[in-house]
Amino acid sequence: MANHTVIVDNNTWNNTHIATVGTAMSSPEKPAWEIFNSLDVKYVLVVFGGLVGYPSDDINKFLWMVRIGGGVFPHIKEPDYLRDGQYRIDSHATPTMLNCLMYKLSYYRFVETDGKGFDRVRRTEIGKKYFKLTHFEEVFTTHHWMVRIYKLKPPKNRIEGKPRNLNQHPKLLQAVKEQVGNPRKIHGNYDFSRTRLGF
Repeated sequence: MANHTVIVDNNTWNNTHIATVGTAMSSPEKPAWEIFNSLDVKYVLVVFGGLVGYPSDDINKFLWMVRIGGGVFPHIKEPDYLRDGQYRIDSHATPTMLNCLMYKLSYYRFVETDGKGFDRVRRTEIGKKYFKLTHFEEVFTTHHWMVRIYKLKPPKNRIEGKPRNLNQHPKLLQAVKEQVGNPRKIHGNYDFSRTRLGF
């Protein structure tokens, strides 16, 4: 991990930058990946104390990420993460909480430790035990799970399925139009070797 730039290092002079990272951790996996990818992030580190009972972990600090993120980006709302005014990670947690990146990176595979997913800090079983990560890959977890490191998966470089022509994919069509002018119709057998698409 040496010789890597960090996005947030406890320096609070740039509130918008901290709010951006807080928003990523408060968001579902795909929007979070998009935010981190736009910041050129390669790895995300999470401190997790649920296995050993370490109370100063990122889940316990998470509401500050929500508050700071919501202070700049109004679509992040603290009540969406609370149930009856309480911050929960158990079966009574809100769907927003159970699907945010902080929850997923903290509790990914956690049920494998004891078969129940019992968090010793929050003193409860977690609400969502079995899930997969689609945009992040676990690359390192310490023996006691206190440090967890995830790598952003690369963006997909192929269009899924087999389109009949480019007109079925508006973003790709727009990129081609910008490169070759504005033809009335671009057929699926267009020779891309003659054009530099730049994406």
